[in-house]
Amino acid sequence: MSDQLLVTHCAPTLAGLKTANLFTCCSCSLPVQKMIDQWNRTLNSKGVFVYLARNHSGRALIYVYRKSRLEKDLSSPNVRTFLNVCGYHCTDIPEMLAQLSHRLENNCEFPHEIGVFLGYPISDVIGFIKNKGRNCKCVGCWKVYTDEVAAQRLFDQYKHCTDIYCQKLAQGFSILRLTVAA
Repeated sequence: MSDQLLVTHCAPTLAGLKTANLFTCCSCSLPVQKMIDQWNRTLNSKGVFVYLARNHSGRALIYVYRKSRLEKDLSSPNVRTFLNVCGYHCTDIPEMLAQLSHRLENNCEFPHEIGVFLGYPISDVIGFIKNKGRNCKCVGCWKVYTDEVAAQRLFDQYKHCTDIYCQKLAQGFSILRLTVAA
């Protein structure tokens, strides 16, 4: 794994525009936990944390998040109610991430509540679940069921950010320099 992988998949989170990103990578020949530990040593001081959400069959699912934004997102009354219905009865971020990881590892169905952990609008997460992924207004970083104009604006902003961050990394900027402090 390299910083290129992190920037390619997580630039909006590194830039402070998004709560979190999620990506998969091969864990067969890579020291995944070693790289995660290195990223955490580098990025935690800026409020960004990297978490191994799942490691199964040679594929690692890496969750990169801004702790302060995640705490704010998950404390919203609508999100709390939704997560309680999904079985998340704790409020501590590490416990919630551990429960999410457990659900990723052990459930037959993908836990679609992960959308709220990624900062997606609760109305779109609920819309996705109710519609079983069909009948959305548009698709970008997530399937949109409510405000497609606002969502498209965000999708464009995330793409532009990723393009700039990839260019800056190629120019020699470090991952630390590219990460905005919380």
